[in-house]
Amino acid sequence: MKKKNFWHNKSVLITGVAGFVGSNLAKNLLKNGAKIIGLTKNKKIESLLYYEKIDKKIDLVFGDITDKELLKSIFLKNKIEICFHLAAQVEVGLAAKYPFLTWETNIRGTYTLLETIRESKNKIKSLIVASSDKAYGQYPKNKLPYKENYELKAEFPYDTSKACADMIARSYSGKLFNIPIIITRFANIYGPGQLNFTALIPDAIKSCVLNKKFKIRSDGTSVRDFVYIDDIVDLYKLLSKNLYFNPKKYSGEIFNAGTNIQHKIKDIIEKIFIYAKKRKELKIIFKEMNKNKTKGEISAQYMDYEKLYSYFKWKPNYKFKNTLPLLFKWYKKYFKNN
Repeated sequence: MKKKNFWHNKSVLITGVAGFVGSNLAKNLLKNGAKIIGLTKNKKIESLLYYEKIDKKIDLVFGDITDKELLKSIFLKNKIEICFHLAAQVEVGLAAKYPFLTWETNIRGTYTLLETIRESKNKIKSLIVASSDKAYGQYPKNKLPYKENYELKAEFPYDTSKACADMIARSYSGKLFNIPIIITRFANIYGPGQLNFTALIPDAIKSCVLNKKFKIRSDGTSVRDFVYIDDIVDLYKLLSKNLYFNPKKYSGEIFNAGTNIQHKIKDIIEKIFIYAKKRKELKIIFKEMNKNKTKGEISAQYMDYEKLYSYFKWKPNYKFKNTLPLLFKWYKKYFKNN
């Protein structure tokens, strides 16, 4: 007898469904038979959701995550069992320019959703709240990788917004409100379908494929960890399912996820341009990078997955260098069609 798919006919709300992670998650869950209700603010953004016509297969709701009446209507209309809260203003540079906008979306949006769930008669069974590695703030390199029990020491606007949302979510998962919540703090997520070209990796690939000038963001010395989208989608499903069946054990837990591999930003750029056989362009980029100074960002961040492995035997399947053929294949097709 064929084993029943857990996700079949599950009613799932994804906030920020038009985002890079949200659209990839929706795509995967649809294949597994889930009923997706997706909330997004913007109809006009470049998104995998529209590019692959995922929007035609889900119940798509347009509106703001801070609109409590809208959220109440979603929960009233749909018997939501599982929620992935991914809606956020994710651009670090934009947060530095417009902190209020970032705090409104990332902090107010989070507590508005949580308060709606608390007041709803329909009791949700699993809520995953996406925090960020940036919530930890700056730690000395000898204290890295980040551990889940580290104090949140965010300083910059984006980092602060994620730290606040993180702490608010934890308060709702406690004994007072008892909402089944897992908080995720992940490294930089990348992969096919990332159409925000202010992000490093898609912009570098775009520069290579279309022979366009690459935007210099920093001196390239910052250290980051990059985790592939397929690993993250699988992990979100794993966490949500375990929380669904065993809320007493997992509610309130925090999980880091990364590859535990340190990459200097300039090394990531180098790998992409060398793969594309753009050594001449790379020399020009490095020359320009040497004139820049990184501002408003943490100098070094990377994550391990020790706790995830101890709980679920989870570990990332993809290494950055092995994903380059997948990335270039996807983006070449995208640019050809657009």
